[in-house]
Amino acid sequence: MRAIFLDRDGVLNRPVIREGKSYPPARVEDVEVYAGLHERLQRLKERGFVLIVVTNQPDVARGTTPRETVEGINGLIAREIPAIDRFMVCFHDNNDGCDCRKPRPGMLIAGAAEYDVDLERSYMVGDRRSDIEAGIAAGSRTIFIDRAYREPPPTQYDYRVSSTLEALTIIESESEHEKS
Repeated sequence: MRAIFLDRDGVLNRPVIREGKSYPPARVEDVEVYAGLHERLQRLKERGFVLIVVTNQPDVARGTTPRETVEGINGLIAREIPAIDRFMVCFHDNNDGCDCRKPRPGMLIAGAAEYDVDLERSYMVGDRRSDIEAGIAAGSRTIFIDRAYREPPPTQYDYRVSSTLEALTIIESESEHEKS
């Protein structure tokens, strides 16, 4: 089995940008899912990919966002992109020392175990360095969506693209190539 691990904010939905940095929407009403993802992800699911969202949401630990808001946003995205199999969320902050917070690969490893996924044949799609580092640590192929945030980008990745649809096109094309 193969998986596509997807970060949430900046990959599935438009993030809030303040001073060049990416933040999750503060309210469910503010969520804007990127156009075209529903159809493309459904097609990839039909080709046998498991679709797992892996997202760090430290604002819950910081007390600035209620857990219900994060779950509400995940619920809205799940309704707009029903092909998604699972949402995995790390609610911890940087200093909590958990295994799930990206750049650690805990969520990818747990998702792979749950769905019997071959990590080497899977993909991590993210818009931040921590996403890509988690994918590398898990042994997956990585696709960096460069949204030109004012933060250090990853230094290693398999592909660098400018949109989620471009990332999904690469995965589709590679899966076609592997079939033939």
